[in-house]
Amino acid sequence: MVIFHIPGLFKTIDIDMAQLITYLLIYLLTARDIVLNAIKNLFKGKAMDEQFLMTVSSLGAFFVGQYPEACAVMLFYMVGELFQDYAVDKSRDSITDLMDIRPDYANLLKKDGSYEKVSPDKVKIGDTIIVKPGEKVPLDGVVISGQGSIDTSSLTGESLPRETMAGDDIISGSISINGALTIKVTKEFGESTVSKILELVEHASGKKAKTERFITRFAKVYTPIVVACAVVLAIIPPLVVSFVLGGNIADFAKTWQPWIYRALTFLVVSCPCALVISVPLSFFAGIGAASTKGVLVKGSDYLEKISGCDTIVFDKTGTLTKGIFKVSKINSKLSDLEFLKAAVIAEIYSNHPIAKSLKDALKITDSKAYFDIEARQNEISIEEIHGKGIKAQLDGSTILAGNKKLMDQFGIASDNAQGAATVVYVTVDGQYLGYALIEDQIKETSKETIKKLKELGVKKTVMLTGDRKEIADSIAKELGIDEVHSELLPADKVSHVEKLLKESKTLAFVGDGVNDAPVLARADVGIAMGAMGSDAAIEAADIVLMDDNPKNITKAIKISRRTLSIAKQNIIFALVVKVAVLVLAAVGIATMWAAVFADVGVCVLAILNAMRTAK
Repeated sequence: MVIFHIPGLFKTIDIDMAQLITYLLIYLLTARDIVLNAIKNLFKGKAMDEQFLMTVSSLGAFFVGQYPEACAVMLFYMVGELFQDYAVDKSRDSITDLMDIRPDYANLLKKDGSYEKVSPDKVKIGDTIIVKPGEKVPLDGVVISGQGSIDTSSLTGESLPRETMAGDDIISGSISINGALTIKVTKEFGESTVSKILELVEHASGKKAKTERFITRFAKVYTPIVVACAVVLAIIPPLVVSFVLGGNIADFAKTWQPWIYRALTFLVVSCPCALVISVPLSFFAGIGAASTKGVLVKGSDYLEKISGCDTIVFDKTGTLTKGIFKVSKINSKLSDLEFLKAAVIAEIYSNHPIAKSLKDALKITDSKAYFDIEARQNEISIEEIHGKGIKAQLDGSTILAGNKKLMDQFGIASDNAQGAATVVYVTVDGQYLGYALIEDQIKETSKETIKKLKELGVKKTVMLTGDRKEIADSIAKELGIDEVHSELLPADKVSHVEKLLKESKTLAFVGDGVNDAPVLARADVGIAMGAMGSDAAIEAADIVLMDDNPKNITKAIKISRRTLSIAKQNIIFALVVKVAVLVLAAVGIATMWAAVFADVGVCVLAILNAMRTAK
């Protein structure tokens, strides 16, 4: 029965009161958080921000009876905040939670010769651990027995596995490829290399400065000026008219009302709706445009920063190079086919990247020859000569495949191959056949990328890598990179970036590995390879190149500069119109509705201009 009486109740309420209640409810739903924040900031001594201005402007609109404008003001503001927050929410929440280099266990050797799986943080200095093939090295130490190859690419970025044997130092986070190692622990887990990387990432993330949003910076100056002008406009003219010209309190009361109306109109006009929505929208559209080009930008701050980069630092393997090894040259007394057949016989059991490149070369040259060798692999006798190469026997013939040290050991005269590539020498029954050069392939777009970056105004390009000096110098020279530092650990990379940050206006770092995560977090802008890059690098980065193409860095810079240009157009346009209408409102020419129309019109035009960024 109560429901049927509701229409009758509204007949007894003045229609203006019904409208007021309706708009107040709408206002409370849209503006509640903004008003509460403005009040909280007021008690904290931070009143002059954009939320305070929005609150005063909207309440002023209610005071003069412009209820729709009061609600629209807050609606525009919330939409602008939504666009801004959408990109920011995509930022990383935690880097270290997704770091996979943390070892799960350590094989602690007991006195009776058996071993027990324990947590790495329970192992003490001086304890002995065992690392089996395929396992991560959980703590730093010294190898006391065993030998084999270890993969350190996740820590140093070095492209080739390292050979290790008794007496060699070994760092946590590396992976044993093909040998069981007995290691004496020299550092507790908290001081180990893998823990230091996690610490570096956390520390670097904390040091990265957060760019204040434009509206907040602008409001610190704009809001106090607008509020002061409104107060002056409401009080000073009536005082002048009433008392200076010989009036009294009654005259002041009469003249005060129109001036307070002008002051509130002034506040409504001053509402920065066009800026609040168009500036974040420009960046949001720019982020969308970048994503269509294979560039994921995690926030508008980073899109703004990349436009002014004057120094860009690159990792090598997987960033400027493919991280895929191929035979680049064969210098042999026999045909390439005969050379590759002999080399593959020696490398048939190996999973080493060098061995794989030789196998791939033979498959391309003569796939039948490769599969014939593979079918007879049980007949091949293999002896690995640690740190030098392999000695193989088949059908009574002895084949040697390895480095210069292997040739010297067996007293075989060989060529002295020059260059930064890895060299594999091959002999059959003491007869020197020649050598193959095996290189990590430079990405097709890397050289063009460096050239385009310099054309865009990047003053310095730098390469930091854990790879050998000869290889790093050769690649840097070929690509035209200004500065190169090689054989680096993650902490070394951070140190170099710290120095470069002091010399640069804005520095970007481009990398793809776990070892790059601390540097990506420390740089002004971290750029990661998204296709082949590690999860840690992608999470630590501010910008992700989804197809691993370094050329997309230039696209990101161009889109960033275009976005900033359009945002600046909106700022200038909005401010010019805003100042003009504010003057008209102050002198009483602009009515409330004229002010609303001008404000909304500017906002619509600014939005349309901002949307051009998406194209």
